[in-house]
Amino acid sequence: MSTADLHWIKSSYSSSNEPGDCLEVAPTATTIHVRDSKNTDGPRLALTPQAWADFVTYASQS
Repeated sequence: MSTADLHWIKSSYSSSNEPGDCLEVAPTATTIHVRDSKNTDGPRLALTPQAWADFVTYASQS
């Protein structure tokens, strides 16, 4: 799958007061792609599902 075929989903935790302040993810079977919604052509992260799960667990503890 090319990155052009990814289905990006905006975070449900995006602030309604700051509409440009969002994280988007595009999950596939083997990789979780992450990007900044303000810069969709900019850098992206590609994480394993386990690394993403570890990050979400860590982030939710703050």
